[in-house]
Amino acid sequence: MRYYFAPLEGITDSVYRRLHCKYFPGIDRYYTPFFSPTVHRALTPREARELPAADALPVQVVPQLMTKVPEDFIWMSGVCKELGYRQVNLNLGCPSGTVTAKGKGSGMLRDLQALDSFLYEICAGSHLPVSIKTRLGFTSAEEFPAILEILNRYPIEELTVHPRVRAAFYNGPVDLAQFRYALQNSRAPLCYNGNLCSTEDIIAFQKDFPQVGAVMLGRGLVGNPGLLTPGGTTAPVLEAFLEELLEEYASVFGSARNAMFRLKENWRYLFCLFPPDPKLQKQLRKTTDLQQYKQITHHILHELPLQPELTADW
Repeated sequence: MRYYFAPLEGITDSVYRRLHCKYFPGIDRYYTPFFSPTVHRALTPREARELPAADALPVQVVPQLMTKVPEDFIWMSGVCKELGYRQVNLNLGCPSGTVTAKGKGSGMLRDLQALDSFLYEICAGSHLPVSIKTRLGFTSAEEFPAILEILNRYPIEELTVHPRVRAAFYNGPVDLAQFRYALQNSRAPLCYNGNLCSTEDIIAFQKDFPQVGAVMLGRGLVGNPGLLTPGGTTAPVLEAFLEELLEEYASVFGSARNAMFRLKENWRYLFCLFPPDPKLQKQLRKTTDLQQYKQITHHILHELPLQPELTADW
């Protein structure tokens, strides 16, 4: 079984990925939060920082692209090839309203004729193999067979299926019946993504779907960074990881206070590793003082016991 780290916008940036790999080995492949190439044909300074040369990275990284313009996708695939990447991933899964309103992400699933034309052009012109991450449909899982029929027309390197529709966002149960349909009918190798937040979840999935060669984890790994690391997540390693993240973000953002705000988003998930403490959580959410942030997190890491398994409540 191969394990992939899903992209989470605002969390799994290049700094996070590099340090996660350093402190919590066990991930076979990291996916970047999506890049949205434009007609300007140039990376912004932030995009350039987020897309370093592949040979400088300690683990395989796949850039994820999100666009509905074939020429923009093809151009960006060329940039990724020049930087040494071996694959690009098309995002057909993002459920954000600001994204889907522009006909991108899972918004592309509303117009299958346009999706077919888009895939025809990018698969013919891409400089790198193309993998895809998709949902089951925009409003109904009944849309999925038609979507998969189109995807099957093209040489997709790997198909990651998040078995929810766009309307569900990340809420409610996943539709494993539709994932079974994908397993039976997809021409591309499959990767599963959705609601794998503990070792029990992973073991149960592997038991039910032994044919699947890869799974992608997102929130479960952010909340429990050592989920796939021998020995799991320990407080000393987690503390060292967070301290180095704070230092590197302070350098990147030019401010330790701004770095603190970035890390507070991580703590939204990390709190699930510890016994519930609403008062402490509220203090951490509301603080704008760096020293107070350090005091609160030190107390959490040194005084609260780590739970053996993640209790996801996001």
